[in-house]
Amino acid sequence: MEISNLLSDRVKSLKASAIREIFKMVGKSDIISFAGGIPSPELFPAKELGKIADKILENNGAKALIYGITEGYAPLIEIVEKRNKEKNVGKSFDSTIITTGAQQAIDLVGKAILNEQDGVIVEAPSFIGALNSFRSYNARLFEAEVKEDGIDLNQVENLLKTEKNIKLIYTITTFQNPTGITLSLDKRKKLLELAKKYDCLILEDNPYGELRFNGEEVAAIKSFDTEGRVIYVGSFSKTLSPGIRVGFLTCHKDIMDRVVVVKQVNDVHTPLLNQMMVTEYISNYDFDEHIRKSAVKCGEKCAAMLEGAKKYFPGDVKLTNPDGGIFLWCTMPEGVDTGIIFEKAVENKVAFVPGRTCMADIDKVSNCFRLNYTTVSNEKIDEGMKILGRILQDYV
Repeated sequence: MEISNLLSDRVKSLKASAIREIFKMVGKSDIISFAGGIPSPELFPAKELGKIADKILENNGAKALIYGITEGYAPLIEIVEKRNKEKNVGKSFDSTIITTGAQQAIDLVGKAILNEQDGVIVEAPSFIGALNSFRSYNARLFEAEVKEDGIDLNQVENLLKTEKNIKLIYTITTFQNPTGITLSLDKRKKLLELAKKYDCLILEDNPYGELRFNGEEVAAIKSFDTEGRVIYVGSFSKTLSPGIRVGFLTCHKDIMDRVVVVKQVNDVHTPLLNQMMVTEYISNYDFDEHIRKSAVKCGEKCAAMLEGAKKYFPGDVKLTNPDGGIFLWCTMPEGVDTGIIFEKAVENKVAFVPGRTCMADIDKVSNCFRLNYTTVSNEKIDEGMKILGRILQDYV
């Protein structure tokens, strides 16, 4: 029996997330990993969450361990909507659902709105999890380059003019994954105008926005949304804990109606215990101060990595300089294959994410790579950058 003949056509061509595969490899060795995608683990409020979990299970265990409603735990929805409102996110036509991480929110949107061969404009580079989600629905992916101030709007409009059935523009607006770049306020407003002009939706993904260590906050695209054209995704993974798997989605009620149905098919509801833990933490601890401390730590580690690059990297290697978040994007001279450099780096006990994994065409050679600066100590950052710098010298 040929099992592959029985698989769905939608998934036959999908490849496992390269980042997940990298994690499997580096987790088994003493590699200095710059391939991560989380804030500093030492800042996770493990003790507080442990106490909260114990209290919930002791005093309210029956409620925490039964089925909940698909939309989410009402007190947590109230908290999310209140925090959103402080950013002018969410209008009378919107509603909010609690999801099992932001990844699920993105996937639910894809499932709810994309027909096969619908077009999605994505940033180049972009988040591999979103790209794979769109691929799984047989969407056509069209790339618009990320510039110093965010996605290239000329490329976006050209695609909207020339390609049929583009239904969605996906953007990580603040401290983008993988570049760390923030979409400028002017471009945010113009992107919404393009979505109106060509009658498509915007999926605004904002998991990193609260981890700002420099500059002023930039208003969300969703804050200018007067029609329900913007679908807004957020997460507690980068501010509280990635393993707790709690995110949220705010969008027009007509879209939400379909999202709720497909989530019921997906996992019925996000685990109640996890939702209750997040609710209790935000209600009883200084969540904003916790975020502030996390952002400060991100800034310290970003500075350490940039200093390491200054000391050890060849001058031909260009790095982004983010004002927040957890990633740097490095660009080598044209023609360099960072997939080959990755293999050499791993041999020397350093890991990063090759740029091709963040592109719509993952088989195309990329001269870029992503570095995460938050998951190892400053001493390890310096050591790893020194090793990596020595390797890069051979490719410039």
